[in-house]
Amino acid sequence: MRITIGTATAGVAALAVAGMALTAAWAHGPTRQKVRESIEINAAPAKVWAAIGNFQDMSWLPPVTKTEGEKGNEIGATRKLTLTGGATVDEELYKFDAAAMTYSYRITNVDVKVLPVTNYSSTLTVTPSVDGKGSTLEWAGAFYRGFPNNDPPPELNDEAAIKAVKGLYQTGLGALKKKIESGS
Repeated sequence: MRITIGTATAGVAALAVAGMALTAAWAHGPTRQKVRESIEINAAPAKVWAAIGNFQDMSWLPPVTKTEGEKGNEIGATRKLTLTGGATVDEELYKFDAAAMTYSYRITNVDVKVLPVTNYSSTLTVTPSVDGKGSTLEWAGAFYRGFPNNDPPPELNDEAAIKAVKGLYQTGLGALKKKIESGS
């Protein structure tokens, strides 16, 4: 009798575990999204790095009207970007390599109405262009949509997040290219 009860209990436990696994598979939340944009700039990598390599200066990005920060380019440095219209974005530097001309940062605070993302991080990297006559600037980011649960509203879904980040990167890279190549 004891063996039968033990076997039955083990069977029920196995079914319960299998049921939890199926429930977990059905309760899928958001997927981390990635955006990668790059642009060729007709300037030496050192010149492009000089324009973007100061974490405390985001003046090259059109929606940014003011950058305030602490700790320069040290790991853990912070900055607050004030955007056209007054909204702000708080960011923190977590990797910086001047020799490799790259840095990575994360957003620590942003209203999803301003940028419909959560858990956002990105990396800017300058490399010599393939033809050796200029530079390639790459901006790559990873993030989740602005609504962390299932059934997000359209303005906070994956497509809205990707569109917003892609648009930001394209606008920023285009403005920087124009600024550097025009000499301003």
